[in-house]
Amino acid sequence: MLKNRFNKSWLHNHINDPYVKRARREGYRSRAVYKLQEIDELDNLIQPGQVIVDLGAAPGSWSQYARNKLAARPCRTDGGINGTIIALDILPIEPISNVKFIQGDFRNEIVLEQLKEAINGRMIDLVISDIAPNLSGIAVADAARIEHVCDLALKFAQDYLILDGALLVKCFHGSKYSQIVERFKHQFRIVASRKPKSSRDKSSEIFILGRILKYPRA
Repeated sequence: MLKNRFNKSWLHNHINDPYVKRARREGYRSRAVYKLQEIDELDNLIQPGQVIVDLGAAPGSWSQYARNKLAARPCRTDGGINGTIIALDILPIEPISNVKFIQGDFRNEIVLEQLKEAINGRMIDLVISDIAPNLSGIAVADAARIEHVCDLALKFAQDYLILDGALLVKCFHGSKYSQIVERFKHQFRIVASRKPKSSRDKSSEIFILGRILKYPRA
């Protein structure tokens, strides 16, 4: 009974969430789009001509936002975008105009080969990731999973980012948070944390932004 009451409460709050309503009204697939929008408006992450990779893109709202931004700057009348967006996820997503989707684990060599083909010899300007691991409620185990996801994103960025590129990942406050921030500081010259207003008050999520790699690839 308690679980049913909890589920009903969550559903009620979700349906009445102003960001959920706004996302539906504006044609976005999830309220998460406004987290990226807030950070982008503060940090000017998405710029014309960029190569952008969205790790863990499903259901696709971050790629939608990036696509709309690159279509608008400068204004395109032919339906195209000024840049390249590649979305990767293990899960399938519905097609997004002007976004190249690759389904699979980005650690897999086959997936990486598809990515290399899509970027066609270029390096990546911006990596964005809203990946959240499956959490168990066991603090130690969850902290390790979060740390692992962030480490994967850092490794990906080190391998594929341009020297003055940027990486934005979702993290969570917990026992490993300070260590993850230190890893970012080891890899990037500029590191900042962001807690968008659209992030739910009860959520421990926080986004870490790293800019300008300290160490170029060998």
